[in-house]
Amino acid sequence: MFNLLSKAPSSAKNDILSGLTVALALVPEAVAFAFVAQVDPLVGLYAAFIVGLITSLIGGRPGMISGATGALAVVMTSLVITHGVEYLFATVLLMGILQILAGVFKLGKFIRMVPHPVMLGFVNGLAIVIFLAQLGQFKVLGDDGQMQWMQGEMMYTMLGLVALTMAIIHFLPKLTTAIPSSLAAIVVVTGLVLGFDLDARTVIDFVKDMTGDSAATIAGGFPEFHIPQVPFNLETFKIILPYAVILAGHWFD
Repeated sequence: MFNLLSKAPSSAKNDILSGLTVALALVPEAVAFAFVAQVDPLVGLYAAFIVGLITSLIGGRPGMISGATGALAVVMTSLVITHGVEYLFATVLLMGILQILAGVFKLGKFIRMVPHPVMLGFVNGLAIVIFLAQLGQFKVLGDDGQMQWMQGEMMYTMLGLVALTMAIIHFLPKLTTAIPSSLAAIVVVTGLVLGFDLDARTVIDFVKDMTGDSAATIAGGFPEFHIPQVPFNLETFKIILPYAVILAGHWFD
């Protein structure tokens, strides 16, 4: 009992620092993947919030991480473009039901049957998707209304900040593990940008450029519950079932 109590403050510190790191990193990631999935940025932020909250409250194991994922965003794109975002909401509900059923019938054990190359291909493919999604951060809205690559000082500043962020994440753990290197990178680089008023784009700049709306914002209140506005019939079920199975399978991995 004494050992458990003595470790409690350290555990609380780690939980708080980890939570801050994930929260700060998840905002730009959720926004970027929202555009990949062809939905409003607030939808991505709401989804990341709900998933994180549910995982933290009723997650199955300590240290479980949930958040925005490019693998799901890519699958969602076709559905949203073809049928609209309301069908996506219905698909996510069906996906959740499939996930619950997988847990009830203990289907997780069958993941061992998936060949190792498939797992490697999946995670490497996901890394490529995330990388490609980040390339949009290096583009700005041109005078012709089209997205163009940054030029000159803005590009050099962006590349320098990216390099500094990566350097902090890589080298800081060799010096100290008192704070997460990712959190240190976010705080240091953000402080440099604000302190020296560097010409660097922010998340809201990215949203404005992608939407073409100079007044665009990601501000909003708590999400409001509503039933997906789709016909509740067999035709709708046929549309969303394949997507729900694929999405549930991604989480199953």
